[in-house]
Amino acid sequence: MKKVIFIIFLFIGIATQAQDKKTAEKPQIVETACGECQFGMKGKSCDLAVRIDGKPYFVDGTTIDEHGDAHAEDGFCNKIRKASVTGKVENGRFKATSFTLIKEK
Repeated sequence: MKKVIFIIFLFIGIATQAQDKKTAEKPQIVETACGECQFGMKGKSCDLAVRIDGKPYFVDGTTIDEHGDAHAEDGFCNKIRKASVTGKVENGRFKATSFTLIKEK
């Protein structure tokens, strides 16, 4: 009986170790602003965008309005800011899993 219990626990341990480990995405610092107003992208209204390696992408996963007044003096429509982001580019858009605006000095 002890052998059976040991084998069950051994099997559970191996099965647990065999599961895929979620790899943590490394944050990157990007430029962010209104895609239409600051990056010259075509669109219908003011939308959040990031610029990665010189190429702008509209953002999914957060919106321009979640980060303050876009039309304020330091807003995304008037100024390019920096953000720490994680995510990936899919189908020509940046799919954000995190988006943290970096405060200016």
